[in-house]
Amino acid sequence: MAKAIMIQGTMSNSGKSFLAAALCRIFRQDGYSAAPFKSQNMALNSYITADGLEMGRAQAMQAEAAGIEPSVLMNPILLKPVTDCGSQVIVNGEVRGNMKAADYFRYKKQLIPDIMKAYDALAAQHDIIVIEGAGSPAEINLKQDDIVNMGMAKLAKAPVLLTGDIDRGGVFAQLLGTLMLLEDDERSMVKGLIVNKFRGDRSIFQSGVQMLEERGGKPVVGVVPYIKCDIEDEDSLSEKLENGAKGVIDIAVIRLPRISNFTDFDVFSQYEGVSVRYVSKCSELSEPDMIIIPGTKSTISDMKWLRESGLEAAVKKCVSRGVPLFGICGGYQMLGERITDSAGAEGGGEIVGMGLLKCRTNFSSEKTRRRTEGVFADVGGVLSCLTGANFYGYEIHMGETVSEGTPLLSCGGAQSGNVYGCYIHGIFDSAAVSERIVKTLYSRKGLAYGGGKTDRRVYKEMQFDILADGVRKSLDMELVYRILEEGI
Repeated sequence: MAKAIMIQGTMSNSGKSFLAAALCRIFRQDGYSAAPFKSQNMALNSYITADGLEMGRAQAMQAEAAGIEPSVLMNPILLKPVTDCGSQVIVNGEVRGNMKAADYFRYKKQLIPDIMKAYDALAAQHDIIVIEGAGSPAEINLKQDDIVNMGMAKLAKAPVLLTGDIDRGGVFAQLLGTLMLLEDDERSMVKGLIVNKFRGDRSIFQSGVQMLEERGGKPVVGVVPYIKCDIEDEDSLSEKLENGAKGVIDIAVIRLPRISNFTDFDVFSQYEGVSVRYVSKCSELSEPDMIIIPGTKSTISDMKWLRESGLEAAVKKCVSRGVPLFGICGGYQMLGERITDSAGAEGGGEIVGMGLLKCRTNFSSEKTRRRTEGVFADVGGVLSCLTGANFYGYEIHMGETVSEGTPLLSCGGAQSGNVYGCYIHGIFDSAAVSERIVKTLYSRKGLAYGGGKTDRRVYKEMQFDILADGVRKSLDMELVYRILEEGI
């Protein structure tokens, strides 16, 4: 049976996912078989495994860091928010149904057998399990029947490393306050503290380390700097969503209220001079070189928002001026003529789409989940460069779209002029796709793209090594291994 170590944070976006990924990579580099685990994940960024099951994107990313195939065992419970007070509940990769928050809170303890079955199966296959918590373990109003923070640590008998985000300020209150709010038995499971996202001269913080150790009664395992690496982030608080800087090539992604799988566009950040901006107001749209409407968990309500915000009209004006528009999944559905949710899969209702593609979507109670690969068909318009290009990716959607127009791909999709749409998440990851798009957008400006060509998978491997190198240098890895060996 594998040994376990757990990363918990003082708040959301404190860097738990990245630290867990770094440890997975470090353990792999040191010759161990490591695997990530998160009992319950709430995220709209998800991934489809080789066997067609759905899991959180962060654990898929961590599995890649560990050099292993992502498995739903790594994330047995996934919650995908549908409204502010309810989520789609996915257990072991399969949809269990939609639940209101209060109903799920009463129900979740029944899922412990599912969690432990997955964890035990994973632990039997690997040397080390790196467990990630969620949010904060000190949410004292929600601690009853906890299954993802200290509750999970107890189930797995895992020692805990508690991390705080110094970049957001108040790291002493974060770490010491969290320790104070834990029960005695929970506090005893915390074996070390990590100060994360430190900027500047590390030596200046030495007195702070001493204060944390004296007042917290726990060793500071390390002070991790703000590491510049391009790793997928599933959190809705991701800094990527706040980026407003424009590059030589400006790609504008519409920031829908229920945006999902925004990691689909990370590939463009590896190209020199290309920026990806997330736009939620007409005033932010400006004159981009390309517009993307991403996936969403609430297509009809987000279509209403797109219309009421004025962005639908603004996007159409850009298209009329020749700006290419690409819709992925929910964004593809919005580009069509009508969206109908007769099955109530996302709350029911019907709405007229943007009418830019000759297709209609009807939601069903069954979710499509599959890996997909193929080639682009005969593509017209600005992105004719994609004709015959190979792509790979995956589909996750509740609706079925019937198109009467020109197909975009060998497996469907639609196109009309400079408007393109399909269901394939990750379709830009292939260098055959993203590089052609970048070169075309440069050419339209009378410029030549002079950057190098890097396969997305190779690029991600490089970023994992950068992350692991920075974390390894910052943590007392001898202490980490000792904590791992001694357990609780």
